[in-house]
Amino acid sequence: MGNDMNIDFVMRTIEERDIRFVRLWFTDVLGNLKAFSIASEEIEKAFEEGIGFDGSAVEGFVAAEESDMLAFPDPTTFQIVPRMGNQEPTARIFCDIKTPSREPFDGDPRGCLERVFRAAEDKGYVLNVGPKIEYFYFKDKGPELKPLDDSSYFDLTAFDAATDLRHQTILALERMSVPVTYSYHANAHSQNAVELRYADARTCADNIITARMAIRQVAFANNMVASFMPKPMSNVPGSGMFLYQSLFDREGNNLFWAPKEHHPAHLSDLAQHYVAGLLKYAPDYTLITNPTVNSYKRLVTNSVVPLYATWGRKDRTALVRVPTHKPGKHQSTRVELRQADPTANPYLAFAITLAAGIRGIEEGLELPDEITTVGMTDSQIRALGIERLPRSLGRAIERFEGSTFVREALGDHVCDYLLDVKHREWHDFRGAVTDWERERYYAGV
Repeated sequence: MGNDMNIDFVMRTIEERDIRFVRLWFTDVLGNLKAFSIASEEIEKAFEEGIGFDGSAVEGFVAAEESDMLAFPDPTTFQIVPRMGNQEPTARIFCDIKTPSREPFDGDPRGCLERVFRAAEDKGYVLNVGPKIEYFYFKDKGPELKPLDDSSYFDLTAFDAATDLRHQTILALERMSVPVTYSYHANAHSQNAVELRYADARTCADNIITARMAIRQVAFANNMVASFMPKPMSNVPGSGMFLYQSLFDREGNNLFWAPKEHHPAHLSDLAQHYVAGLLKYAPDYTLITNPTVNSYKRLVTNSVVPLYATWGRKDRTALVRVPTHKPGKHQSTRVELRQADPTANPYLAFAITLAAGIRGIEEGLELPDEITTVGMTDSQIRALGIERLPRSLGRAIERFEGSTFVREALGDHVCDYLLDVKHREWHDFRGAVTDWERERYYAGV
């Protein structure tokens, strides 16, 4: 469907459904959802001229002296927002952010992904992603977190209050054309997960932003809180955002598949180079996939999480896992990046991991041997030449700051802002006194 046809569909739907307001959605550099509403009568003008707004009011965009920005709605993302109570019917639409001269804005995460995606497409590659997002439900916002249940993986009991919340969320997402593959209770108490159907990278990132909003709204409507904090409680597994990735050509053929005689994990040469790129550059891009102090509370020993830049088929502590696809289902050949967590900005996470994979292809990187690190000591792993992923936000900042790769992939604007805000976050955290310290040192040692 051409752009004019998409715009005609939007205009016709607004009139037929009596939509009075349209919310224009975009994110800041950190991935926080931003929005403002316009009257439906203004949407046609918005498609043609954009809607001006104060970019200095958005974290990571521009300074006050150069604040004028334009939001151009993407008509392919138009969706009716499910009503909550007696709300007026409204719609939402994602926007591309541009400068007053109508040039793509360097600080727009969606635009950043678009640049990397188009560069890969020019080489004949289309990135498809299927995300699995974990999160927690809690009973209120008080200082003491109150899980809804004490269930575990795939449990279905009379006390699993989250089942109805998940079902309501899936229905809300499907009404907004975000297809859900499945949902389930995850490992920890009150931890849940939803897997979205795979889509091209930009559509998938839009879907993740929509899913996070829907999960929070449904929880709020039921007097609950949904948290995407990677590790909200001690002594329980944290939440990840697992990214299933594969490259297709323009004809829709999966470029990752190869016969088992070629490679034991059915990976083509191109797929092997792609995975090698993910492994090589993972320490550099960890700040993107794991952007908060709390992210590294999840990435600890004795958890089923990646600590080293390894790959495997059955090892769920590997950075990249190659799931077994069904016999004859070559199109489903994919790799699972297990590092990211739900606080990551999906636009930047997809942009940087796609760039890493493509760099691996361009450099012809060889895929290292499949290694399982379970039961091995740090010294044994280092002796094999395997690199440890950053253990803290501070170390991730150092690797990010020293990487020419991430700056080339994401641009100066995004990198400079992230370094500034994350340096401050790390500084504040190092000066904060925690309950753990008070319990151990307050009365003397």
